[in-house]
Amino acid sequence: MIDVACAVRAAIGLGGNVGDVPQAFRFAIERLRGEPAIADVALSPLYATAPWGGIEQDRFLNAVAVFDTALSPQALMQLLLRIEREAGRDRGNETRWGPRRLDLDLLLHDDAVIDVDGLQLPHPRLHERAFALIPLLDAWPEAMIPGIGPARQALAALDPVAVADVIAGRVG
Repeated sequence: MIDVACAVRAAIGLGGNVGDVPQAFRFAIERLRGEPAIADVALSPLYATAPWGGIEQDRFLNAVAVFDTALSPQALMQLLLRIEREAGRDRGNETRWGPRRLDLDLLLHDDAVIDVDGLQLPHPRLHERAFALIPLLDAWPEAMIPGIGPARQALAALDPVAVADVIAGRVG
């Protein structure tokens, strides 16, 4: 069990477009729920979204998980990388923004602002990506993006067509 006094709210983005992506998401959520320093894991609905980064590939499924954690941002990032490896991801042999079964991005860790090798918080471009903001707000309606403001305001500033495309891609 986590020490509630030390816990902060964190959000991770889940994405994938290869194989049984919903099963990969279930695998990741089970691993998170099994961690003693993580509690109250909530998952947004899934969204089918266009790929990011200009590489021709299948649409992605995206979701956001929000939870309480006593892990530091660095320790949480290491956990996410381990879960990706356990799910079969090999970041060393992939194309950036290319196809993948499971991608876990640390989006927010309370109000942490970090920029070190391998970890940036809040996640860069979070405030520009409807495919991350919409599921984030599903799971954490009051989310604040440090240095930006309310996630809801960031979403309102985006291109309405991009927002509509993500909403239209809601699965289930």
